[in-house]
Amino acid sequence: MIQLDFGFGALEQEFWRLLFVMTRIGAALVAAPLFGIPSVPPQLRVIGAGAIAVLVCAWTEVAVPAALFSLSGLLAVLGEVVVGLALGFVLQLAFAAPVIAAEVIGGSMGMNMAVAVDPNSGTQSPALGQYFAVVLTMIFLGLGAHLQWFALIVESYRTFPPGETWLGTGRFALIAGFGVQMFATAATIALPVCLVLLTVQLVTGVLSRSAPALNLFSLGLPAGILGGLAALLVSAPVLTDLVTRLSREAILNAAQVIAP
Repeated sequence: MIQLDFGFGALEQEFWRLLFVMTRIGAALVAAPLFGIPSVPPQLRVIGAGAIAVLVCAWTEVAVPAALFSLSGLLAVLGEVVVGLALGFVLQLAFAAPVIAAEVIGGSMGMNMAVAVDPNSGTQSPALGQYFAVVLTMIFLGLGAHLQWFALIVESYRTFPPGETWLGTGRFALIAGFGVQMFATAATIALPVCLVLLTVQLVTGVLSRSAPALNLFSLGLPAGILGGLAALLVSAPVLTDLVTRLSREAILNAAQVIAP
């Protein structure tokens, strides 16, 4: 049994309890797409995790393991990390769908050559993917979905109290199923624009065969970009509805992960 004791009694016990509660919350914030991006300072994530942990300590009866630095205590901390990462990873799957759709659309339009640094992952992604990510982020925050996600983190302490944080194979399979849902949503977002681009490419191909003097590359690339932009403008209301549904499904999927 290894337990640190600095002689502060009840105050010290509350400190270790707060620190233990912050483990799950901090892991969720690190894995989440909005709060775990490199541009968010780690100090801000620590402050946010501490603020939510204060509320969790006040609203729930979470108890720190008797020997936090023993093997059983470290396993309990590992379980907290697993639950937090699962809640954050579900949001990552939802936010990845528009980026995948943008990759498909940008490749068909010839826009993948215009890249920018993705603030969510720190890697390069097409400029069109940045647009979709900004739309999803604004709608997600505007609907207050981030507050509902915080509420799910607090609720997870009732469903998975410390020491009972093994999600089980069924819940891991459920999270894997969310990945299939992500690809289906990405295909739904990209399908209307890709159909328009396919029509444009067929027309430019027929024109280039009927009039060989026309340069396929000088005609096809501008036509593809203009057709893609026109399709994006026409499908903007549909995109907004799909992104709104995606935000709702992200919260519902997170709720299914912690469902009793």
